[in-house]
Amino acid sequence: MSRNVRGIAAISGIAVNTVVWFFPIMLLAMLKLLVPWKSFRRIMARWIMAMGENWVSWNAVILSLRHSDRIDVRGIEGLNRQEWYLVIANHQTWVDIIALQVVLNRRIPFLKFFIKQQMIWFPFLGLVWWAMDMPFMKRYSKSYLAKHPEKKGQDLEATRGACRKFRDTPTTVINFIEGTRFTAEKKIRRNSQFQYLLPPRAGGIALALTSMGSMFNAILDITLVYPKGVAHFWDLCCGDFDDVIIEINKRPVERWMIEGDYENDREFRSRFHQWLTQVWQEKDGQIGSLLSESVAS
Repeated sequence: MSRNVRGIAAISGIAVNTVVWFFPIMLLAMLKLLVPWKSFRRIMARWIMAMGENWVSWNAVILSLRHSDRIDVRGIEGLNRQEWYLVIANHQTWVDIIALQVVLNRRIPFLKFFIKQQMIWFPFLGLVWWAMDMPFMKRYSKSYLAKHPEKKGQDLEATRGACRKFRDTPTTVINFIEGTRFTAEKKIRRNSQFQYLLPPRAGGIALALTSMGSMFNAILDITLVYPKGVAHFWDLCCGDFDDVIIEINKRPVERWMIEGDYENDREFRSRFHQWLTQVWQEKDGQIGSLLSESVAS
């Protein structure tokens, strides 16, 4: 099978797999929406997450990633799918998301991303994200708030409201806190002080911690490294995916992180930035060590 044919077959398989799971997920989501009993809705939420896990498992089969020796996972011991986690990770490629889903599937609760509200209109996936209770973010621009000051804070409160529904069901929220994928050009443009990372953006993780912090059992600080060069989605579909190292470091959720006011307390905001910068400095050194280790081996 030629490279391009294999790639097209893989993408077609993922599309079919998505459609297959779309209908039962939406059926359960509608039942969850219409039936008011809290215990029933909790059961529906768990079933929907189970279907999401099946969707990820079959995508892994299609991409030949199930039980793959191309993914080197470290620090995964001791994770529990009955706990609540906040995942922070560096971001280099769309393959990051697939690799994390495959590695963490059924080891921790199903990954949930903060998604822009407009993405709910994305074909098929937008409704699936809604059914899976992904937290949709409605952010107002500074120019809009200048004209409508009464809207200030409403976007953050809406996001907090979306997070409150996670209190009854173990949940993992993931945040790529660089805000975008790393490239050498972006590193220069953003004047990054790090060798392998873009400067972290604290707003999203601060929002998650102030909204859900008391629920989180731990912060999973995940580092992704591609020793042979960054993999791309099309390469993955074509079977040209090289090794990735995924190292997981469990960090505690400290009380000060969840009791502060990131939006209005300058001192708390400064302390949060200092903590996050230190985490990122450690991650930058860790990436360098992992790359050196792979070269030596």
